[in-house]
Amino acid sequence: MTVGRAFVLEGTEARHAVTVKRLTPGEPVDIVDGAGTRMSGRVVAASPAGLEVECASLAVEERPATRLVLVQALAKGDRDELAIETATELGIDAVIPWQSERSIVRWKGDRAAKAHAKWQSVVTAAAKQARRAWVPEVRPAVDTAALAGLVEAAGLAVILHEDAVRPLRTVLEASLDAEAMEPREVLLIVGPEGGISPREVTRLCGKGAVTALLGHHVLRSSTAGPAAVVLASDVLGRWTVPSP
Repeated sequence: MTVGRAFVLEGTEARHAVTVKRLTPGEPVDIVDGAGTRMSGRVVAASPAGLEVECASLAVEERPATRLVLVQALAKGDRDELAIETATELGIDAVIPWQSERSIVRWKGDRAAKAHAKWQSVVTAAAKQARRAWVPEVRPAVDTAALAGLVEAAGLAVILHEDAVRPLRTVLEASLDAEAMEPREVLLIVGPEGGISPREVTRLCGKGAVTALLGHHVLRSSTAGPAAVVLASDVLGRWTVPSP
C-alpha cells in the first residue's frame, strides 16, 4: 500500500464490502490488516471480484503499553461468545477461554478446535464492526491450573467477584501507575453463570490475583467482562480523545 496509489482488496472481504456494506465509487473506506496498519481512502471501483481503493493516508497504530486480557469462562447459551464480541468492540486486547470448574460447556477433542476457531471468528467480526486496526488474539483455552500460571506471570490479575470488598476502579488505580507505566498485561477474570468456585478463588489469589467488585448488582457472565473493559479503559485513559 502506497499513498496516492490504488489498492485492490480481493476475496471474501471484497465481496462483503460490495454486497453487504454496499460500498460504491466515491465513498470513504478504511482497510486494516488486523496488526495495526490502517489505510484510509476512497473507493475507485467496486465489484464482487474486487474493491479498488485510492490510498489517501497510511498509518500504523501502536499497541497499548498496558494490554487488557479478558479471561472468559466457558458459558452456556453462547453467553461467552456474546461477552467476547462486546468486549472486542469496547477495546479488549486478547481473550483467553477458561474451562472453569463450574463451566457447563466443555471443549474436548474436535469440538475444542472448532470452538476456538468460532471465538476467533467472533472476535474478528467484532473488530471489523468497531473499525479497529488490531484484531484481538484468542489464546489457547486453559483450565484452572494453567490459569494459575498465567496469573503468576501477569502484571495484574483481577477476579471479578460479587463478594469482593474493593471496587474495580480502586483496585486498578492502586495497581496501575499512569505516570510510569511499564508494558504489562492486566487479566480480567470472569466466571461462568454458576460463579467461580471458592476453591478456584483461593488458588488464583494464592498466585497473586486480587478480587474486585464491579457494582452493587450481580452481572451475568456475558456482561461482567465488557463492563470491566469499559472501566479499565477509562482508568487507563483510552477513552480520552487525543488533542488535534
